[in-house]
Amino acid sequence: MLNRIGKLIWLLGVSAFVLLAAGRASANRGEIIVSAAASLTNVMGTLGKDFERLHPGAKVIFNFGATGDLLAQISQGAPVDVFFSANEKYMDKAEGKGLIDPVSRKDFAGNVLVLARPATGQTAVSGLRDLTRPQVKRIAIGKPETVPAGQYAEKVLRAAGMWEAVQPKLIFASSVRQALDYLQRGEVDCGLVYATDVKVTKGQVTTVAELPGTKVLYPVALTKAGSGRQSARMFLSYLDSDAARATLRQAGFLLP
Repeated sequence: MLNRIGKLIWLLGVSAFVLLAAGRASANRGEIIVSAAASLTNVMGTLGKDFERLHPGAKVIFNFGATGDLLAQISQGAPVDVFFSANEKYMDKAEGKGLIDPVSRKDFAGNVLVLARPATGQTAVSGLRDLTRPQVKRIAIGKPETVPAGQYAEKVLRAAGMWEAVQPKLIFASSVRQALDYLQRGEVDCGLVYATDVKVTKGQVTTVAELPGTKVLYPVALTKAGSGRQSARMFLSYLDSDAARATLRQAGFLLP
């Protein structure tokens, strides 16, 4: 049921974004459309407002979602200017398809995958091995097909020899933020999300353990369309500023 609802929400969101993009025939040249991994939602909101304050007339419009879904939208012609991926795999695919300007590509931030549980949860979870206990019945992870956090989660669980054992318990989310929503509402016993996701819940979700063996990087690049727009190039340059880097650190992200 949770997965069906999540899929419906995703489809509605994609449809709305595509319709918005299709209607942008004569866009304001100060308008920048940014497609970014869902785990960047909060920090990008802050960065966007700061950029607009520093550049009067600029307007940053964000489209957040699972990185694989965002890449699919760009591949289908959505007029995105800047693309933030939650792993190198999807940015490599974008580059291989000629969708981005490879010269503009750089690592934007880093993160850590964690095992987390609802703060008010009644099921005891103290580490990864507890996931095989019968008391743990529902585990939220992103869909490995399209969600980098889900791919990292699968990698960790396979390395621990637990992937097959926990399959019946897995609740697949359409993005890492949907997995976080399940945790916040107490609909799952635990989940594998990013450290920065836990931080934005302000105590509703608790980190149980950091999970080793995953190198979480967020590459960013201008799309082919964005590379020809001064406002998009200015936004990409702003990300290297001391102010932007301080915002990332405050949000719990690692600097590359």
